[in-house]
Amino acid sequence: MNQKILKLENLLRFHTICRQLHSLYQRRMLAQWRHVFSSAYPVWPAQPYAQPWQTDALIRAALSQHRLLVTKKEKKSQKSQLSSTKSKKEVEVWIGMTVEELARAMEKDIDCVYESLLNTAIDIDSLEAHSHLDEVWIKEVIKKSGMKLKWSKLKQDKVRENKDAVKRPQADPALLIPRSPVVTIMGHVDHGKTTLLDKLRKTQVAAMEAGGITQHIGAFLVSLPSGEKITFLDTPGHAAFSAMRARGAHITDIIILVVAADDGVMKQTVESIQHAKDAQVPVVLAINKCDKAEADPERVKKELLAYDVVCEDYGGDIQAVHVSALTGDNLMALVEATIALAEMLELKADPTGPVEGTVIESFTDKGRGPVTTAIIQRGTLRKGSILVAGKSWAKVRLMFDENDKAINEACPSMPVGIIGWRDLPSAGDEILEVESEPRAREVVHWRKYEQEQEKNKEDLELIEEKRKEHQEAHRKAREKYGTLPWKERSFIKYKIKKQQQPLKPKEKAGGDSNVLPIIIKGDVDGSVEAILNIMDTYDASHECELELVHFGVGDISENDVNLAETFHGVIYGFNVNAGNVIQQSAAKKGVKIKLHKIIYRLIEDLQEELSSRLPCIVEEHTIGEASILATFSITEGKKKVPVAGCRVQKGQLEKQKKFKLIRNGHVIWKGSLISLKHHKDDISVIKTGMDCGLSLDEEKIEFKVGDDIVCYEEKEVLAKTSWDPGF
Repeated sequence: MNQKILKLENLLRFHTICRQLHSLYQRRMLAQWRHVFSSAYPVWPAQPYAQPWQTDALIRAALSQHRLLVTKKEKKSQKSQLSSTKSKKEVEVWIGMTVEELARAMEKDIDCVYESLLNTAIDIDSLEAHSHLDEVWIKEVIKKSGMKLKWSKLKQDKVRENKDAVKRPQADPALLIPRSPVVTIMGHVDHGKTTLLDKLRKTQVAAMEAGGITQHIGAFLVSLPSGEKITFLDTPGHAAFSAMRARGAHITDIIILVVAADDGVMKQTVESIQHAKDAQVPVVLAINKCDKAEADPERVKKELLAYDVVCEDYGGDIQAVHVSALTGDNLMALVEATIALAEMLELKADPTGPVEGTVIESFTDKGRGPVTTAIIQRGTLRKGSILVAGKSWAKVRLMFDENDKAINEACPSMPVGIIGWRDLPSAGDEILEVESEPRAREVVHWRKYEQEQEKNKEDLELIEEKRKEHQEAHRKAREKYGTLPWKERSFIKYKIKKQQQPLKPKEKAGGDSNVLPIIIKGDVDGSVEAILNIMDTYDASHECELELVHFGVGDISENDVNLAETFHGVIYGFNVNAGNVIQQSAAKKGVKIKLHKIIYRLIEDLQEELSSRLPCIVEEHTIGEASILATFSITEGKKKVPVAGCRVQKGQLEKQKKFKLIRNGHVIWKGSLISLKHHKDDISVIKTGMDCGLSLDEEKIEFKVGDDIVCYEEKEVLAKTSWDPGF
């Protein structure tokens, strides 16, 4: 376009020059004519004119100048075009970039992005520095800024080689040797599981348990009089320890299901049956407490039929043994049934090669550091072995049995305590032996990397989901405000922004009362896991938000107190200690420390703490009830006041209290009385069976025969959280 205009200008200049030359030529001809007729006419002053050679030279000069001008301008325009194409900056962009990121990529100020988006369909007022831009608007900004667009590909990390440790292939059956069975004792809480095991081991574990209930998973090797050995796992029966029971079921060969003869099938009994089915583990039924007068073993067997547990007496394949853990009656029959089932299963293992096992429980000991209880499933564990479990590794420094006696090696099916862990592995983690410490570190680094990648993937999915939600909300808002005039739209946006203004410090302090930050410390990993699983069932966030600040294994430390002070939280300890120095520090900083040895007491305490954060509930307490028998009106001055003739049916009516009018079960009015009379006397109280007349503080309300009048008072009552952990 510019080139065409330039050419047109040059043509016009050329045309002007031609006209000037033509004018000079005419003046020359006129001068010659005047010279011929000079005698007849007076002589005019001589006018300068160009000679013919001068005119030709002028024409040539003009034409050459014209050609030179046109050529120069064309070259200049070409150069400007080339320079403009060369000088266009290339900007690397990507989908979903923010306003701030786009401005940084363009090396411009954020205002430049806003200016480029003026007079477009996007709402500038809603854009913030961290707002994500769609592909259309990114292109629009780059185009208006005179820059070149370049879409960048997401940088993909180099695919790393899998460095994880894995189990060995199945061993040759010829190399396998018989091993002891791993038997898990399961059942409902307080049905006598630990007492049964105590009788077999001749120990007093149950007496040492807080509240008489098992709260840890225990692994014990029991040597029987016949010479056989059985590894027993004693799982907690309380509802809170579901994960422990599931873990016990998946690493066992046989499950002994203990059911109290006087109590029958209970909730955790059913759950234990389900765990056995999921793990496809055979079951031996032990009907305990048969020494009690109210014991009914046959009822237990019939109840179990509903859960597909069919005893041999009813044509099934499950052995049922009637025992008494307290007196020791028939325990050897239970052991024989278990050994017979183990022989049928032909349990064998490979005692050679790298060790494989499972972490049963883990905890931190003050003198020994991280300690795990494990079941060895393959290979033979010895001192100096390098183990990997989860995201932790160990060089075995010491091994001990369930009696805390040091041992030199642990064979398959043997429970063993392991010391030497760098970090505390989680209960249920798979243990694998590796060849060296560098290899162990490599495996742990790989697993941490995998976990990080998985977390990043989840975060990206969440960000993308939130971005789509934001875009959809923005689109709906535009549709909603699109038809409104700009003044109304601006006013609505102003009101929304005003509502979204940050709270003042006083308002913040008031709002924080509906948040309960907590810190959980437990004696072993399984206990902490159980408490966290219960917290996962919390469904009353609309009442009070439960915020887990920190959790861990071990006694309460100064760091826990500092965290609780920072977040204004409460520390809950389960089977752990808090020293005098820690308790004094907590008292000084205003931090609550609540220690418990029974898990359901801890949960009850947590429920009470949550309830204390809730606002009080106003409850109505009925004082009296009356029914309307007749309606009429009286004249007071120029007003007609409706009056209800009532009879008190229950309690009494007190004029100073609050009243409500009920019709067909619906409350149609609440308020106060302006008059209460018995015959013609004004009174303050009407008792049961007495008649009265009353009028309300609202004249528009019409009485009907059959309506009820209720006198009540309001009392503030402490609210209780609606959260029910299920036990």
